[in-house]
Amino acid sequence: MNEYKNIWRKLLFPPVWLILLMTIFSAAALTAVFVNGCETSPVACAVYVIAFYTLSVFCIACLKTFPEYYRTIKGKVYDNPYSGRYLTDPVFRTHVSLYTSLTINLLYVAVNAVSAAVYRTAWFGIFAVYYAIMAVMRFLLLRYVNRNAIGQSRLGELKRSRLCAYILMLVNLILTGAVLMMVTFDRGFTYQGILIYVMALYTFYITGSALRDLVKYRKLGSPVMSAAKIIKFTQALVSMLFLETAMFAQFGGEMAPEHQRLMLMLTGGGIAITVIIMAVCVIVRNTKEIRKMKQTD
Repeated sequence: MNEYKNIWRKLLFPPVWLILLMTIFSAAALTAVFVNGCETSPVACAVYVIAFYTLSVFCIACLKTFPEYYRTIKGKVYDNPYSGRYLTDPVFRTHVSLYTSLTINLLYVAVNAVSAAVYRTAWFGIFAVYYAIMAVMRFLLLRYVNRNAIGQSRLGELKRSRLCAYILMLVNLILTGAVLMMVTFDRGFTYQGILIYVMALYTFYITGSALRDLVKYRKLGSPVMSAAKIIKFTQALVSMLFLETAMFAQFGGEMAPEHQRLMLMLTGGGIAITVIIMAVCVIVRNTKEIRKMKQTD
């Protein structure tokens, strides 16, 4: 009985050098099979079996070793004073995020402004203004955070958050201009080759992350932190619109142009409505709370 257990253990947990060797062989053999069109030959069946076995033992090895490395890396990350604080302190994380986003927005403003001047087109000018508005809102929040600790002045946070909501309404004007140029002048974004898949994955990630943060940080009860996440979510939604234009350019050859324009108009309108609803909700809620605080004083 022990002999069978040892055999199974050796089959399921071969040495690392053997797994690497089988991985290289399987990759080369599968490539040869598909390139030569031998998918149904007896040799191909043997290659499939070897490749399946290699994949299985590789996954088992990863499942066996990954948790140990994960715990070690996680412990080192949390032991570091900077990364540990970033992971455990939401206020500090928001502060770092505002600095990072503000820097990126300013770079986008510069690039689009220069492009608008060089190519003499309103397309880049629209996005220079869009990123400038985003940078202004993040600057206002960052300036407040630098001057006041979050949670120190509830009234100050409410006013700064409401101001950002008013400014956020301007984003709809820029978004409307961008959609009109997409529909009227067939403007959009293009990504070559595999880059479009990378951008799609990144866009879906930042959208999901922004939506999660929007819910998570609202529970903390800080208007400034919530405003920062609303701005992040708005920018993620606009990135989805940009990705849609790239998808049409890459894969929309069989789709009628009028249907593409309709989809862009619907997407742009949906994003604009979402931004307006978020901004109005912040303005109404913060105004009510500000009035109550002034009445009690």
